[in-house]
Amino acid sequence: MLKSSLATRGMVVAPHALAAQSGLAVLREGGNAIEAAVATAATLAVVYPHMTGIGGDSFWLLRAPGSEPVAVDACGRTPADLTAAFYRDRGLDAIPVRGPLAANSVAGAVSGWGRMLEHGRAWGGRLPLTRILADAIEYAERGYPLTAAQSATTAARLDDLAGQPGFAATFLQDGRPRDGATVERQPALGATLRRIAEAGCDDFYRGELAAAVAAELQRLGSPVAQADLAAHQALSMAPLSVRFGQGRIYNTAPPTQGLASLMMLALFERAGGREMRPDSVEYVHTLVEATKLAFRVRDRHVRDPQDMKVMPRELLADAALDDLAARIDPRRAMPWGGAGDIGDTTWFGVVDGEGRAVSAIQSLYHEYGSGVVLEDTGVVWQNRGISFSLEAGSPRELKPGRKPFHTLNPAMAELGDGRLLVYGSMGGDGQPQTQAAVFTRCACFGISPQEAITRPRWLLGRTWGDNSNTLKLESRFDPDLVQGLRDLGHEVEVVGAYDEMMGHAGAILRDGSGVLEGGADPRSDGVVAAF
Repeated sequence: MLKSSLATRGMVVAPHALAAQSGLAVLREGGNAIEAAVATAATLAVVYPHMTGIGGDSFWLLRAPGSEPVAVDACGRTPADLTAAFYRDRGLDAIPVRGPLAANSVAGAVSGWGRMLEHGRAWGGRLPLTRILADAIEYAERGYPLTAAQSATTAARLDDLAGQPGFAATFLQDGRPRDGATVERQPALGATLRRIAEAGCDDFYRGELAAAVAAELQRLGSPVAQADLAAHQALSMAPLSVRFGQGRIYNTAPPTQGLASLMMLALFERAGGREMRPDSVEYVHTLVEATKLAFRVRDRHVRDPQDMKVMPRELLADAALDDLAARIDPRRAMPWGGAGDIGDTTWFGVVDGEGRAVSAIQSLYHEYGSGVVLEDTGVVWQNRGISFSLEAGSPRELKPGRKPFHTLNPAMAELGDGRLLVYGSMGGDGQPQTQAAVFTRCACFGISPQEAITRPRWLLGRTWGDNSNTLKLESRFDPDLVQGLRDLGHEVEVVGAYDEMMGHAGAILRDGSGVLEGGADPRSDGVVAAF
């Protein structure tokens, strides 16, 4: 655990050390939490390209002391004329996972930077975009050390990725992944970031950069056109929230799974979770059962908000939550046929010296997204739109101008004792489960953020790097707990001691006197950076 108690000048947590340091450098120069968060996001887009990039989407929560939290949705839509017929006419019965046809939704991440900086100026932010993006530009143009995680991911997905447009030229050496001792450079991406820094974030959607991006997408066969980029805007809105004890938890609205994250914790509390012993059989069992119930609601209802028939606040109403919680049997696991999604993501958080806070998440979806790298601009394009179905009448049927379902969901909580917690994780279906572990350990049981993250975790179902639907437990759990869960009917699988499939979590806790405590995940390449 890293604790900062001097002037509480600021703290950044990110899953890559260079990104955390980029955010911290902005804080040191007088930037606020939003400016530091955008600097962190930009550096992550360069040094963690298998997890995130400017060709993806992002979601943000921000809060200043004494103000209500605000959410920013920087999720792109499908093209205005895209229907299932586009794929059917090409002899396909499903959207391909990789390639130009998987690059089928607008990338919203850069618009999120722009909208966040608008909020940052309301917080007194004055740093120019050229400074905020300076580290990211430096790493792209002059190089950064390739992580073992990126090298291993590239090797594991080589068969899917090697033949995709621009991928080999950008990320391979003689057709093979580079090793962890390599300095990686992305000069085309550096030039694009330099252009954004000088011309502004809007240029990615309505300027010369937009024209270059759209031209190459169209040339490669993606359905995304320049008009689709021009129509995109990031949105600011009220987040979803639920009460927890005397406090309140916040998360993002559909098309994200923030609803499920909030629902799980509300069900846990209603099932008596606050009175349980942390990391006991009943504690894990209750959260796993809450996960099953929340995921079923999520998969039935969550999609583009304009297509939802039941609104999120109805699903989070006390009566609805009470009814669901009553279905949790403390003596028996309910059947689980599997559900959900997989994906790669980066969560990061910042709290500055004024107590202003940001919880953010940015992603390409699968490793390297669609695998398509636009060689003219260096942009790796996401494949988030593969979450749509080509089946008519499906809850997530592909339609024109729709936002895809997102596992992304950053979290924030105002605790009843006056503390503020920003937290989150990558990991597809694992995101809300990891959030639940970190939040309950910190908020209910007084465990420090670092210990809450480091302790062994569990995962029900599919997530990054794994497609099975078992209940996975890290091997550091007590064998009696493992057997106890099996006795309750859970199909348990024991995995590695610090298994990366459990996600890359992070958290910052600010107490009423301004003291900051942070935690970064030993399963990631991240750190807590503070001064």
